[in-house]
Amino acid sequence: MKILVTDGNNRAALAITRSLGRKGHRIVVGERTQPSLAKTSRYCRESFVYPDPARDSLGFIETLLRNVRERGVDVILPVAEITTALVVEHKSAFEAYCRVPFSDAETFSRASNKVEVIRLAQGLGIPVPISVVLVKPGDRPPWPNDLRFPVVVKPHRSRIPMNNGWRSTSVTYAKTETELDAILAAKNAAEYPLLIQQRIAGPGMGVFMCYNRGTLAAVFGHRRLREKPPSGGVSVLCESVPVAPQSRAYAKALLDHLKWQGVAMVEFKLDQADQTPKLMEINGRFWGSLELAIIAGVDFPELLIRSLEDRPVQLVDSYRIGVKSRWLLGDLDVLLMTLFKDRDTLDLPPGHGGKIQSIIEFLNCWQNDLHYEVLSVSDMKPALFEAMMWLTRRSR
Repeated sequence: MKILVTDGNNRAALAITRSLGRKGHRIVVGERTQPSLAKTSRYCRESFVYPDPARDSLGFIETLLRNVRERGVDVILPVAEITTALVVEHKSAFEAYCRVPFSDAETFSRASNKVEVIRLAQGLGIPVPISVVLVKPGDRPPWPNDLRFPVVVKPHRSRIPMNNGWRSTSVTYAKTETELDAILAAKNAAEYPLLIQQRIAGPGMGVFMCYNRGTLAAVFGHRRLREKPPSGGVSVLCESVPVAPQSRAYAKALLDHLKWQGVAMVEFKLDQADQTPKLMEINGRFWGSLELAIIAGVDFPELLIRSLEDRPVQLVDSYRIGVKSRWLLGDLDVLLMTLFKDRDTLDLPPGHGGKIQSIIEFLNCWQNDLHYEVLSVSDMKPALFEAMMWLTRRSR
């Protein structure tokens, strides 16, 4: 089977390329530039360049469709949020030539909207942080008595389609009302509605699922040990853990309600105040630490390809516990942030270790059952390529 993977510089794209390439599939990798991380893998058979989807969405789709048709692609697997959104938006056009094992555009858009997801969760009885929604600039709805600083300010989407492309947004933190006013004053109107939420102190927990036409097909769980940035972001060190029954039930209720198809990550934080998992968001696409699930025994790319077959769904929810996955250069970035920026700038959560502790943790390279996401003895070129790109960025 010939499979097209987008976003070749994404670590998830590399994990997909290795996973499916090892099983004999012909992998075609697309990216804005050449070479790319996944392109350098020994398991990539073909590659091509497409226009930047964030700036030229129409050109991106036209190039993708042309390559699907001319290369005889059987399945397309978009990876990042923007590419996934664009592919599912044009799903009917792609399905004239190949399979797209993802939900439709309306369902994907609902899952990507943080405000709508919080409202959906509240309707299903799923715990969420204390929240206020600002519908438009200048809004000042009643402030709940139990909502206290520090708070988190979240635009309704991480990536917002605009007339001239896509706008990337970010989560910010406010310790006082003055800081909150300054953050809101700087927000673009397109980022509204905004979520103002209580900042939850506790570890992040990801519940990863694969659905086959609305039926749960696989479950995996990990906890983040270190994140980039350290205040909260993508994991640079994570560990496979059992999925807590509560979190699993909440995640399944959300995705069942959406009649989901394909992969998704439902993110929670375990609130240290009451030991309750609080919903953060849904990411209806592949995630950066995908390699950990594959190593631990839940091969989401393979399961997604299998979902295209007309067979009964067999749930996969057993895997090795305690497996760790490390993104080494991402972890190095975190160390450098910790060493050269102060705690206030980094918005470090309570309990975060100091500089010496961060150095000691970084140098602990020989933990039990520790694996590296990009570095592979049997497929070395991606690690060398990533190191070269990292050094190039640092030199600038």
